[in-house]
Amino acid sequence: MSGNPGRFRRWLSHAPGRSAFPGPTLAGSGTGDRQDERSAGAGGPQRIRRSSTTRSVAREVFLLQLVLVVLLVAAAVVAILVQTRRDTMTDARHRTIAAAESFAHSWGLQQALNSDNPTAKLQPLAEAARKASGVDALIVYKLDGITLTHSDPRQIGKHVIGPYADAARGKPFTRTFEGALGLSVISAAPVKDSSGKVVAIVAAPVTVEKVQKSVNQQLPIFVGTAVGALALAGGGAGLVSRRLRRQTHGLGPAEMTRMYEHHDAVLHAVREGVLIVGRNGRLLLANDEARRLLDLPADAEGRRVGDLGLDRRTAELLASDRIATDEVHLAQDRLLALNKRSAGRHGAHQGSVVTLRDTTELRWLSGRAEVARERLRLLYDAGVRIGSTLNVERTAEDLAQVAVPRFADIVTVELLDPVLKGEEPAAAGTELRRTAIAGLAGDHPLYPVGELIRFVPGTPMAASVDQGRSIVEPDLAGSSGWRSQDPERARRILDLGVHSLAAVPLRARGVVLGLVDFWRSGSSPPFDDEDLSFAEELAGRAAVGIDNARRYTRERTMAMTLQRSLMPRGLPDQDALEVAHRYLAAQAGVGGDWFDVIPLPGARVALVIGDVVGHGLHAAATMGRLRVAVHNFSALDLSPDELLRHLDELVTHIDVPGEDAEEGPAITGATCLYVIYDSVSGRVTAATAGHPPPAVAHPDGRVEFLHPPVSPPLGLGTGLPFETIELSLPEGSRLVLYTDGLVENRSRDLDAGLEALRAALAGPERTPEDTCATVMQSMLPARSADDVALLVARTRRLDPAHVAEWDVPRDPAAVGPVRNDCVRQLADWGLQHIAYGTELILSELITNAIRYGAEPIHVRLLHTRTLICEVSDGSSTSPHIRQAKDTDEEGRGLFLVAQFAEHWGTRYSPRGKTIWAAQAIGPDALASQEESGDDLLSHWEHLGEW
Repeated sequence: MSGNPGRFRRWLSHAPGRSAFPGPTLAGSGTGDRQDERSAGAGGPQRIRRSSTTRSVAREVFLLQLVLVVLLVAAAVVAILVQTRRDTMTDARHRTIAAAESFAHSWGLQQALNSDNPTAKLQPLAEAARKASGVDALIVYKLDGITLTHSDPRQIGKHVIGPYADAARGKPFTRTFEGALGLSVISAAPVKDSSGKVVAIVAAPVTVEKVQKSVNQQLPIFVGTAVGALALAGGGAGLVSRRLRRQTHGLGPAEMTRMYEHHDAVLHAVREGVLIVGRNGRLLLANDEARRLLDLPADAEGRRVGDLGLDRRTAELLASDRIATDEVHLAQDRLLALNKRSAGRHGAHQGSVVTLRDTTELRWLSGRAEVARERLRLLYDAGVRIGSTLNVERTAEDLAQVAVPRFADIVTVELLDPVLKGEEPAAAGTELRRTAIAGLAGDHPLYPVGELIRFVPGTPMAASVDQGRSIVEPDLAGSSGWRSQDPERARRILDLGVHSLAAVPLRARGVVLGLVDFWRSGSSPPFDDEDLSFAEELAGRAAVGIDNARRYTRERTMAMTLQRSLMPRGLPDQDALEVAHRYLAAQAGVGGDWFDVIPLPGARVALVIGDVVGHGLHAAATMGRLRVAVHNFSALDLSPDELLRHLDELVTHIDVPGEDAEEGPAITGATCLYVIYDSVSGRVTAATAGHPPPAVAHPDGRVEFLHPPVSPPLGLGTGLPFETIELSLPEGSRLVLYTDGLVENRSRDLDAGLEALRAALAGPERTPEDTCATVMQSMLPARSADDVALLVARTRRLDPAHVAEWDVPRDPAAVGPVRNDCVRQLADWGLQHIAYGTELILSELITNAIRYGAEPIHVRLLHTRTLICEVSDGSSTSPHIRQAKDTDEEGRGLFLVAQFAEHWGTRYSPRGKTIWAAQAIGPDALASQEESGDDLLSHWEHLGEW
């Protein structure tokens, strides 16, 4: 038992924490410090600087905290181990005495001792009790020292000598001794008989090592807890050190000391005053520049700012918690720019930091810089405003308004008359028309707007226009040249307070367009050379805008003139339709929208409307070319699809430039809608080339859109055919043709525009004029971005009583009866006076149809403003008029037709052709026919042969 303490001491010497962290080394002094000092002494200043650089304040604090934590954890572990040893000895005593007492008082022990063989009975009981109690042995001795039981059977029967006197006297005891097995604890208890006499002794020994094993099972828990505490404490120390390193930026003590020394030196060396004021209004710090600027006393720090003799306004600002930025304060004869910021966080006022800057020398420069900034801002505003509209007068007004009152108190603008008309000024003259005035209201002594001013030679204005240079009159009161223009008016101007003038010519592309006069009055300073330079810059920008507006005015005037010359001057007389129209030019200028009404033979009328993409001269010229082409194709009496096909081919050919021609704008983008209305049948035939569909307003108020098959715009060269749509309309229906500017704009798509048009056309029946007015008022904004053309036609039907028709068999004998029926019909219509010519025309046309045509042959007479004779047959061969020679037996028939008819022609249909001739039916038609009748009578019997 004597080896246990030594074993414990050996374990303790290898316990975690003792050998790894020896106390002297962690203390930061002793041998380690002395070695550092020796190293520092050997290495010199550079070694000290390197050591201080690598050892930051945060690192030293971390190491110190870590050492303290390790020492505390090690002390706790030692205390736990000592307490464990003490608890082990106490447990050993309690265990042995309990085992001995329990066995000594066990039931049956007396009987066993009194038996013949006590060992045989007690040995099993003792072994069982030993194992249950955890002691090394349960030894039963008699008073004579003979062993009755033992854990080692070889010891039974031997005599053992020990300190059992107390037990023999009836008192239990416990002893600690160093045995062969190490440090051990033994307890003894007396065994008494019923009379209380001690008859035997029970001893229970146990080694401390055995008890220690059970305690050691709890030691990992203690060690784990210690390691956990060490890790937690080390982590906390690391976080604290990290935050400290962030706040100190990783600097060591020497660096921090040097940094604060440098900061203090800089603070007092800068040319800007720095003050730190506490929240109680006391001055905490003032650098040398602040003391100089504010003339602070030597003991200023620590005193209230109100007691330092500062300006009241400055002292109130320093004592308050108000933020200031570049506020100008007066300090004796200095102007100081003061900036003040709060030193607290999250809005808490814990003091203020104030910086001061002497701005006395910069005041003049800052004033000039402010003037320059204002001038640049004025030039920018002028560039944005002047020239925003392509109107000469409006541009001049913008120039005058933008300069008042930021540069001048009054501004007047005078322009040459050709410039106002959009013409090129031939040469600058002294006669200018006042175009704009700004800065004056009501009655004033200056020339009014619109008046033509003839500047007298010698005046600043005349010299400026003649010489093309700017002139400044800083004192108008002393200027005799300016007063010579109109002495009385000049006096009134001076009485108004005007005292200075700058006259600047408006020049663009080397040509003087006019003059701008800048006037100053009242307390405004007179103009100087710097002001004149700015005035010239402003006038130069305005002159470009005025010249652009002038050129636009000229081009727009030319385009409008061209368009007016190409648009229909009036609508032709016809009975098939009641027509009204509107045309609205776009805000951007003349466009390519156009329309036309073309009477066709056979009581028919063609309505055409088109749109050329773009604005200006090219669009207007293109529109005129298309309109002339449509008129020419209409003279051929083509169907709508055929006419658009020929028109598309024409646009494709004329849009190809020649080899030497300069590349110009193309016509591609033109649209066209062609509609034919037949007043006899009430039938409408329409075809479109990329144009919006026409609308039909029925007499009952219902509105529908005719949608011809979709075809591309003109000039694309797609080769796609054009198709038509046909329908019959009741009399009184309104056909509405329009361009896309009416139904489509930036704020409204095509579908919404068509619905709006439908709503405008719906309702009770209206005349075409009323319809145009209603549609234009409800559909268009105040200022349209695109030009608009609108054509409204109300249908009429030809009275059936004014239509006569006959089917003619292909027999020369049928010519006479049909001719006689026609003469009787003319008598019914009261047209006997033209019957002679009509007979000749019908005889020739019917004879030609029978001889050269094919069945069916049909004759129709239409009584309208004229008498129209139509002969149709199933052949597509058309006769041609020619001048017959004296020896020719044929060729004179169509010549006679042309003599008696005002117009004649041929139109084709899917079933053949129709040759028509129109005769005048007025009273003057009789004389002409009677004169020709005698000359042609000799040829009458030969008409059947022609």
